[in-house]
Amino acid sequence: MKEIGGYIEFEQYHGDMLHKDAIALNCGRNCLTYLFRSRKIKKLKVPYFICNSIYNVCDREGIDKRYYHIGNDFKPTDDLTLADDEWLYLVNLYGQISNDEIQTYVDKYHRVIVDQANDYFAVPLANVDTFYTCRKWFGVADGAFLYTDYSLSEEFPQDESFDRMEFLLGRYERTANEFYDGYKENNKYFIDQPIKKMSKLTNNLLHGIDYRAVEGRRRKNFKYLHKRLGGLNKLSLTTGTFMYPLMIDRGAKVRQILQTEKIFIPVLWPTVFEVTSEDALEYKMAENILPLPVDQRYGVDEMKYMSDRILELLEVK
Repeated sequence: MKEIGGYIEFEQYHGDMLHKDAIALNCGRNCLTYLFRSRKIKKLKVPYFICNSIYNVCDREGIDKRYYHIGNDFKPTDDLTLADDEWLYLVNLYGQISNDEIQTYVDKYHRVIVDQANDYFAVPLANVDTFYTCRKWFGVADGAFLYTDYSLSEEFPQDESFDRMEFLLGRYERTANEFYDGYKENNKYFIDQPIKKMSKLTNNLLHGIDYRAVEGRRRKNFKYLHKRLGGLNKLSLTTGTFMYPLMIDRGAKVRQILQTEKIFIPVLWPTVFEVTSEDALEYKMAENILPLPVDQRYGVDEMKYMSDRILELLEVK
């Protein structure tokens, strides 16, 4: 019998949850670990433009990595060939690869893992190993979803996130700066975490989200920024919901100035600097792309303010 009475705890939400039919795990890197182990994968072809957490998982699991290049549309540029038993790791960077294009890669290479960390709202293709992460999209401390036909027989413990929520709750009532160290610590937490089920707290919070409204707000913000800044952008973009990637000359300098004005633009995929040369397109992309926030916290007013300031800065460069 569960406890009866006492003080009232966090509310239980009952709304529909996106990806409710997937395997709910604690983080994206463990979705990949799950696939490596269940599929018995030992060789992987990965893009140079990738998150260091993927490298860490590959190293931990003894995966033999080979690299491929992408273009300014974030799609593979090489005429890829896979070695025997090698899998293609296809990252849908900034949500720029459509499902039709993904299906083309699957039809050609068969052994494909799709990383949808940058497109939470993309519909998973049937019979294609695909995973999504939650922390990049919503105010939760853990969470990822995996679609695969393969399974591991072992039973996994459930993560608990109640003691890692302070940075989220704190920012809700104060400023990001005050709780940034907690945010970084939570990110570090997953470096050596084993596969676990998604925490009950995160699962509950994900049932309380209006996904249609979130997606609509993100698409509208992305479209607004592209209309104002697309003519300056060195990238070839379609639509998106993750962030608006603006690639300009001396993007790193603009990022520094914006930070002093409390417009925080992250440096994503810093590992690229370690695995490519300075003349490589991926190096220049990692250095000069400004991933501008378009998420559900903001509307047209914030997009206008941010793009106005960027345009002002570029006029004096």
